[in-house]
Amino acid sequence: MQAIDLHVHSTHSDGTCTTKELVDLAIYKNLKAIALTDHDTTEGLEEIMAYAKDKNIEIVPGIELSTEYFGKDIHILGLYINPYNPKFQEHLTAFQESRVNRNRKMCEKLAEQGIEITYEELMERFKGAVVTRAHYARFLFDKGYVKSMKEAFERYVGDHCKAFVPREKIAPAQAVSLILEAGGIPVLAHPILYRLSDANLDKLVSELKEAGLMGIEAVYSTYAPSEERYVKRLAAKYDLLITGGSDFHGTNKKDIDLGNGRGHLFVPEELLDKIKNAYLERYIPYEKDAKSVLFFDLDGTLLNDEKTISPRTRAALEACVAKGHTFVISSGRAYSSIIKIVERLGLENCNPLISSFNGSQIYHLKNKEMLHSVKLSTDIIAEIRDLAKEMGVHLQSYSDTKVLTESINKNVTFYCEYVKNECELLPDIAAEGLGTYKLLAVDLDNRQLLEVFRAKVEEMCAGKVQCFFSNDWFLEILPYGTTKGTALKFVCDYAGVDCKYSYAFADAENDLPMLEAAAYPTVLLNGIPAAKAAARFITFTDNNHEGLAPFLEKLAE
Repeated sequence: MQAIDLHVHSTHSDGTCTTKELVDLAIYKNLKAIALTDHDTTEGLEEIMAYAKDKNIEIVPGIELSTEYFGKDIHILGLYINPYNPKFQEHLTAFQESRVNRNRKMCEKLAEQGIEITYEELMERFKGAVVTRAHYARFLFDKGYVKSMKEAFERYVGDHCKAFVPREKIAPAQAVSLILEAGGIPVLAHPILYRLSDANLDKLVSELKEAGLMGIEAVYSTYAPSEERYVKRLAAKYDLLITGGSDFHGTNKKDIDLGNGRGHLFVPEELLDKIKNAYLERYIPYEKDAKSVLFFDLDGTLLNDEKTISPRTRAALEACVAKGHTFVISSGRAYSSIIKIVERLGLENCNPLISSFNGSQIYHLKNKEMLHSVKLSTDIIAEIRDLAKEMGVHLQSYSDTKVLTESINKNVTFYCEYVKNECELLPDIAAEGLGTYKLLAVDLDNRQLLEVFRAKVEEMCAGKVQCFFSNDWFLEILPYGTTKGTALKFVCDYAGVDCKYSYAFADAENDLPMLEAAAYPTVLLNGIPAAKAAARFITFTDNNHEGLAPFLEKLAE
């Protein structure tokens, strides 16, 4: 069994290791997973996730919030938070502003004591970090004012020293609520360190449980065996998850090592499995046997980068269908292209409904019936086509089975290979009687040109079309009011399923309306930030590492 470490700090707060160094060290120590839990910031999460991709280690997105309880500094960890949640980020900005005010005052007080320091110099010295008292101690040590970090705390920045300025803090119960709002698992960090009486600690845990606390840090670097047993009894009493971590800060805590603390720490990976299961428990509606509609984007979501589905994901999907859930493929592709994928992957037995062209068509595959369709008018197509020619943008249209283009070039050739669709050369894609369910502007080399084209189209055809990117090369242009979100509502009505039992699985900009319409919007780890900001859930892994599987398995239980 491998070890994990669910309490780790980087240079983005008061650790001395960069996120890359943390990942490399964790791999060297053969850790299964680490949680980055910097103080009051999520700045390092995107960076560490990107670096750890394909490195055979899981990164748990986390945070450590500082709170105050009857004069005591209490820390609340958040595990599996959604760092893109806009409301959560608003609160973090407020926390950081209070830190700025506090740091300016502390610099002034240190200067009054003869220390040559300015706020600007401190920020430049620790650029990109959430500055804490550990940074002041490091500054004083590096400048020769003290002989150790410990002395810096004892003489200058400790709780009762002249340069100390208390920071405005929220209550622990507020931190629990914020973490829940960000989709995370709230955990009381290192409770033994607060030196509360048994009665007062019990009271704190009881209050936080009432507020939604889900875990407690029962395995920790500095605990004695008796202390660990005591915290585990608290966990059992209040039905809390057990978590554990080293609280690694690099050289700022020289006696604490990543993964094994002071040499004897071992946090088993099975604890993380239980935490994940608690996260997934929120995925089941109150009526556990309710039938749901499951909407899947294809590229980057249901399909991996090889355009296939893993055996585990397939088995979980089939189990969901067997349980009575409705399977819907929701893609920007033409339905003829989607049908080829369904046949190639052998998904016909799952009886998928097909929402194609980003919601402009909805097709019943089993009955071979078109349930819904909306087209762009030929005059709008001509207007946009003329603009595309003027700007040198490749624009293509669609029939029911083919891509329609007025010129063969590398953009359309790439697209047809990408979606496995045939191409037809026409003199005029805006000819009377053609119409189309969508237009697509493609540029493999110049995203900026597509951005400018998009702005001009939206101004020229306001209220008639809507535009969004499905990836960096493809700009989708659809009839106004037609989206993957409107398709979701249509299918729920058609299937007789309340929208409160709708699930959306996605990764890109064109998926945003579907995510906003679904009761359980779920974004793959590889999804873009805007999609994650709209998500209620983010998968533990990406589309190439069976990101959907645990969520579908939960729905199939």
